[in-house]
This record gives sequence, C-alpha cells and structure tokens, in this order.
Amino acid sequence: MDFRNESVGKVIRTLRKKKGMTQEVLSGLANIARSHLGMIETGKKKANFETIWRIAIAFGMTPSDLVRLIEENAEEDHRKSQQ
Repeated sequence: MDFRNESVGKVIRTLRKKKGMTQEVLSGLANIARSHLGMIETGKKKANFETIWRIAIAFGMTPSDLVRLIEENAEEDHRKSQQ
C-alpha cells in the first residue's frame, strides 16, 4: 500500500464536516493557515507530523487516532483500486 496525500485530506475533510467545522475554524484551532488546510484536504500539499498533531488536537482526538483513521482509509482505497 502506498502513501497517498488524498487519504489524509479525505479523512480530515470528512471529520471536519462531521463536526460541523469550517476550514476557517479548524485552521484557527490548529494554528495553521486556512489555505494550507485547504491544500491538505485536496491532497495538493503534504501534512507533516506537527500539522497532523495540531489538527488532531483541534478535533479533540489523539494524533495516533487520526493517523489510524488515515491508515484505515488508505487501506480501503487500496482495496477498492485492486478490484
């Protein structure tokens, strides 16, 4: 299974919408630029671990839980692409 920026962005976007947050709110809580968050969500920019950490805390979860969700999503996308 390959690393895909799209999986990171998809999970973050899904969680953000599920929590009823705008990009402005999440980026403010995570102390990152809204444009940076937007590029992460679309897979155009890689999120380093510090950024993942900040986003996880802004969601009220641990970084390991966020990484686990990203990994599960990447595995699911990989399985779908193999079918």
